[in-house]
Amino acid sequence: MWPDIVHDITKEIENSNIPDVAKWAEKMLQYTVPGGKKTRAYVLIIAYKLLAPNDQLTEENIRLVRILAWCLELLQAYFLVIDDILDRSLLRRGKQCWYRYNDIGPAAINDGVLLQTAVYYLIKKYFKEKDYYVNLLDMFYDIGFKTIIGQSLDSLSTNFDKKPNLDLFTMNQYISIVKYKTSYYSFVMPIIAAMYIAGIKDQVMFRQVKTISFKMGLLFQVQNDYLDLFGKFGVCGKDGTDIQEGKCTWFVVLALQRVTPEQRKILEECYGDSDPEKVQRVKQLFTDLDLPNTYFIHEEETYNLLKEYIQQMSCGISHSLFLNLLRKLYHKTS
Repeated sequence: MWPDIVHDITKEIENSNIPDVAKWAEKMLQYTVPGGKKTRAYVLIIAYKLLAPNDQLTEENIRLVRILAWCLELLQAYFLVIDDILDRSLLRRGKQCWYRYNDIGPAAINDGVLLQTAVYYLIKKYFKEKDYYVNLLDMFYDIGFKTIIGQSLDSLSTNFDKKPNLDLFTMNQYISIVKYKTSYYSFVMPIIAAMYIAGIKDQVMFRQVKTISFKMGLLFQVQNDYLDLFGKFGVCGKDGTDIQEGKCTWFVVLALQRVTPEQRKILEECYGDSDPEKVQRVKQLFTDLDLPNTYFIHEEETYNLLKEYIQQMSCGISHSLFLNLLRKLYHKTS
């Protein structure tokens, strides 16, 4: 489907008699969108196949779901392009971040917005006549808005131009950032979209899906925080920068709960500094506080609790959907 998606977007630009922009857009799309794990896209497709009645699983409906799956990937690419600029990241998916490619710089902001608006062009093109069109649009607008709120909360917590305020790094703050920046668009959005297309209207089901999605999103982000610190570049495709950027992560929140006054001084001096020696001092402090081992225990306990919660769900939604997704998350390495 990807060549068709690229053709749809670039053809619409060409129709406005601006071929140079169409050529640039194609290059940008190919660079920023298809290289990821496509987790959100696959969740949408698998969820639809599990939730929709058999007579609805037509070739045309599956094609529409795949188009919408690429819309999720376009939205993901938009968030990543903008996020990399904000975080001053160097690498993404094993190559230079888009804003660094050929010194594109701040012009990449416009490319990010192009990715976002292309989503709404495709939704209108393919879903306008569907009875769930308004619900679909409303969800994309609403969750897009919530994700940007999460990004703002993350940025305000980080405070790039000076040392981060460690007093702000509480577990409640961390959970709020994860809920808005990660959980909504990574887990709630693909499953709710599948439910809309499948014709599900039971509000109890929607509420339970959101509850379990938030819980899975939190596990997903804690894993990402671990990989940023201790993951291998060849597997993750990017260098970890959470310490240098002074991010509010699960690890620094736990560290602040455990440190002695002397150890806190190390964080105050080194956290949010790009000096390699200071970064290493923070990593060593995390190790001294036994946080890597705490993480593995936390991951195992969370996995077991989520599995139990899923098996107790009684709203009629497929348990296998969430159990399969949970298995994908278990011990993830990238």
